[in-house]
Amino acid sequence: MRVDEAEVISDRPERTVRILCAHELMDATWSRYEPGEEGPEPHVHHEHVDSFFVLEGDLVFELGRRGSARRVEAGPGTWISVPQEVVHTFRNESDGRAIFLNFHTPSGGFAASLRGEADGFDSDDPPEGGGRDAGDALVVPRGGGERVDRGDRVLVIMAELPELSALDSSFDFGWEGVDPHVHRDHLDSFFVLGGEGDFLRGDRTERAGEGTFVALPPGVRHGFSNPGPRTLRVLNVHAPDRGFAAGVRGS
Repeated sequence: MRVDEAEVISDRPERTVRILCAHELMDATWSRYEPGEEGPEPHVHHEHVDSFFVLEGDLVFELGRRGSARRVEAGPGTWISVPQEVVHTFRNESDGRAIFLNFHTPSGGFAASLRGEADGFDSDDPPEGGGRDAGDALVVPRGGGERVDRGDRVLVIMAELPELSALDSSFDFGWEGVDPHVHRDHLDSFFVLGGEGDFLRGDRTERAGEGTFVALPPGVRHGFSNPGPRTLRVLNVHAPDRGFAAGVRGS
């Protein structure tokens, strides 16, 4: 679906939040924060990983105990994964708009809590001891990550955790794609960052341009290709990883 077709949770002058995917393996949202907009209070998750990808503008993250937190300034193309028990919060301190994707893997009840459908969500106040070391959080700026060059495509591994893998990948015009396939034990998803691609879901193929999100739950037949006329760039997130990143590296 295109972002403007996604379920709206909040749409105010200072912020917009839309749900792109709500599945037990992964909840994904798209958010717009205007200058000065604050995120949640510092908190921890016990059972899932909280990840972010900045699409536009700048966000400031604080990781770890307040007063001694690690400050991270995240610009476009930055990936951040906050593991269980790491205290974190974020906000837009800039003079411009910030737009970002947020992935909870597994769900932890995040989408349900946004909808007001659940009494609880896997989120707590910071623990007395300060939580896990902030250095355990993964911060990868654009241009970082592990680059795997296949000639007609470049795959950049941004995250490789048990709960998910994330790749910022580019495919040349005319790339014929992968054969239709299914994953039995993880969810495969794509956010189109640039260009256009043909995405197969089940028996139906659709053209998807920039700002489109495609989610393929376990058991759904899928594939994709780049008919052009430009390079196709996608953020590809697998939840959980199930060895996907290692397969990219080794194949």
